[in-house]
Amino acid sequence: MNSSSIFNATVCIIGILILSVHIVNLAIRKNKRKDEKCLLDFIIFTAIHLSIYLAFTLIKIAYTSNPFIIAFYTSFYIMNNIELFLLFRYMHNYVEISPKTEKGLVIFNICGFAVFCLLDIINIFTGMFFTAVDGAYIRSNTMILSQGYQCAMFVIVFVTAILSKKLNRREKLAFSSYSIIPLIAIILQNIFKGYAIAYASIIIAIEVLLLFLNYESNIELLKQKEKTQNAQVKVMLSQIQPHFIYNSLSAISTLITIDPNKAQEALDEFTEYLRRNLSSLTKDQLIPFEDELRHIETYVSLEKLRFEDRINVIYDLKIRDFYVPSLSIQPIIENAIKHGILKKISGGTIIFKTYETESSYVVEINDDGVGFNMADINEKDEIHFGINNIKYRITKMCKGNIEINSEINKGTNVIISFDK
Repeated sequence: MNSSSIFNATVCIIGILILSVHIVNLAIRKNKRKDEKCLLDFIIFTAIHLSIYLAFTLIKIAYTSNPFIIAFYTSFYIMNNIELFLLFRYMHNYVEISPKTEKGLVIFNICGFAVFCLLDIINIFTGMFFTAVDGAYIRSNTMILSQGYQCAMFVIVFVTAILSKKLNRREKLAFSSYSIIPLIAIILQNIFKGYAIAYASIIIAIEVLLLFLNYESNIELLKQKEKTQNAQVKVMLSQIQPHFIYNSLSAISTLITIDPNKAQEALDEFTEYLRRNLSSLTKDQLIPFEDELRHIETYVSLEKLRFEDRINVIYDLKIRDFYVPSLSIQPIIENAIKHGILKKISGGTIIFKTYETESSYVVEINDDGVGFNMADINEKDEIHFGINNIKYRITKMCKGNIEINSEINKGTNVIISFDK
């Protein structure tokens, strides 16, 4: 085994071991965001890529027919393209890009990937990039053109990261480093032929990427915990207001002489409501939707005890098996009741739906209450503090989104999406 083969095999073995640690770490992580799933796919494929190259490095010592050399190098060039395809997929799920720009970049990525993979296949018959003579790999003068897709995607990743207004300096540096390091390595590899410098650079770039992004995640986690702690008292005041407790107990008290059994049932529900509400404030992890649903049903039951037929809730739940941040849906139902339908003398109806799309679990809440003017939203008032808290937790905990639309005298529509 010559020096280049030893170098290449060593790079592959070290890379596979390092990537295996990252794969296990990501694989066992619960409730992965969409970008984390894309990152896992990217790292798994990179490990497979290195494993195949290691096998090739060992096999070609004894077996070097022309078809073997052409087949393997063609596979490697296509795998290089797949790797960049997966990198961009991860980046555009991590970075918030405007829909119009994102659509253009995705189309460019798919078309560029398809074109260059096709050229790699055509090379088998034309030798325009490389060929094999007597079992030896021979580059053509246009070899550098075969890496056009990779170079283009490195530039796109770099420019997108630098221009993004959503990324901070560390995140920009993380994605930029993954663009610059392999790009330099591709140039060097065309000078130092036979040495897998590009593969070594990929391992270094992945480590730099994960180092900066993990550091950023830890900082963001600390900020999130601090913000959550500061908000807990306000959330408690918003969710368990004294007048709600007083009115519920008064309604239960009235029932005691009229219908003791119903009073006992209502008291049990009220106790369960308080227990769930208080315990939810201490949870910083996602909970099953079914748990949040039970909390909602208890709240609605207590409010119907007071307002009877003025409150009508229709449940249309097509999907239940997903996770949500605690107290992320119940406050929306509460707002729909208190500030929507109960503002009308006759009351109204709330339609509570769940369904799924290809990429998300969706919760939709419609009420035919009094509605409000979207332009009059005050971010600092009590109602919208609660909404902002929900938005923050949905975005940070599951890369979700919440959309609110309302019209005066027509009602309000709230759509909450949770990424799969």
